[in-house]
Amino acid sequence: MNPLRLSLAIGDYDRIRPIADGTVRIDGVDPVMSILDPEEIFFRAFKYADFDICELSLSSYTVKTAKGESPYIAVPVFPSRAFRHTSVYIRTDRGITKPEDLRGRRIGVPEYQLTANVWVRVILEEYGVRPSDITWVRGGYEHPGREEKIALQLPPDVRLESLSPGATISSALADGTIDAVIGPRAPSCFERGAPNIGRLWSDPVAAASEWYGKHRIFPIMHVLGIRKDIAEQHRYLPGALVKAFEEAKSLALAKLTNTAATKVTLPFVEERLQHARALMGEDFWSYGLEPNRHGLDVFLQAHHAQGLSSRRLKPEELFHPASLEAFRL
Repeated sequence: MNPLRLSLAIGDYDRIRPIADGTVRIDGVDPVMSILDPEEIFFRAFKYADFDICELSLSSYTVKTAKGESPYIAVPVFPSRAFRHTSVYIRTDRGITKPEDLRGRRIGVPEYQLTANVWVRVILEEYGVRPSDITWVRGGYEHPGREEKIALQLPPDVRLESLSPGATISSALADGTIDAVIGPRAPSCFERGAPNIGRLWSDPVAAASEWYGKHRIFPIMHVLGIRKDIAEQHRYLPGALVKAFEEAKSLALAKLTNTAATKVTLPFVEERLQHARALMGEDFWSYGLEPNRHGLDVFLQAHHAQGLSSRRLKPEELFHPASLEAFRL
C-alpha cells in the first residue's frame, strides 16, 4: 500500500523536527510539511480547512467543537504549552504594580478568545479580577485591522472595543492609549525598550513556578488536529500520529539531556531542564488525555464561564476516540 500524501502544517519546534526531517516516520503517511507561524496556520485552518493535519489553537478549536462546527478532530498531542505569567505587559507609569490594579483598565488583546488570554484570565480571577472589570481593546499587534477569526457571543457585561483605524496594540501601549496588553507575544514596543513599558510579573519564572506548585497545571496552548473526513477514511491515522509525535518529542528531550554540546543557542539550558524536572517531574511535557485531564478540565470550565464556548465540554469530547488508546506489551 502506498503511503498517504497528507499536508501537515505546524510550527518550528524541536519536538516536531524529527518528523519534519524524516527521522521519525508517521505510519502509512508521507507528509507534505509546511513549517509556518501558528497565526497563519490557525487563520487558514479555521477559515478554509486548508490542511489535512495541523496545529490548532485550543481555544478556537473548543469554540468550534462546542458548536459542532469544527472541520477538525484533535488528538492529545500538544505542540505548544506555556506558562502565561510572561503574557501581561503594562504601562509602568499608571500605578499598576499587582494584578488587582488591572481593574478598570483598558487592556489590548489581539483576539479576545486566544488560548493565552483564556489562561491569563484564569490567573487574574484568582486575584478577584473578572473579565467584566476590564475594557478589552482588540487590534493587531503590529498591523492594524486584525479581527477575531471566529465569531463570538460574549456575555453582556464584557466590554470589547476595537482600536481606532490605523492603530496597533504596540503603538497604543507605547502612546498610553491603553494601560496594558495581554497576548502570546511581546509587543514590539516592549522588545525595543520603549519608556514606561514593562511586565506585570517582573519575575515570571518565579510566579509561574509558584502557580504550578499550587495548581499542578502546565497550560496547554495548541492541539494537533486531523480533518474529520480524513480521520473517518483512515481510522488508523489518529493513533499513528500520537505514536510518531511521542517518539519525536522523546528524541528532542534526549538531545537536550546530552550536555556534551548544547543543542540550543542559549546558555544554562541544562540548568533550566533540571529545574523543570525537579518542579514538574520527568514527563513535564506530557501528551495523552489522562496526564492532562485536570488541566484540560480547568481550561474547559474557564472557557465556558468566560462565554467563549456555547456549552461546557468534557475533555474526552476534544479528541478522536482512536487516539486515546494504545497497545501495551
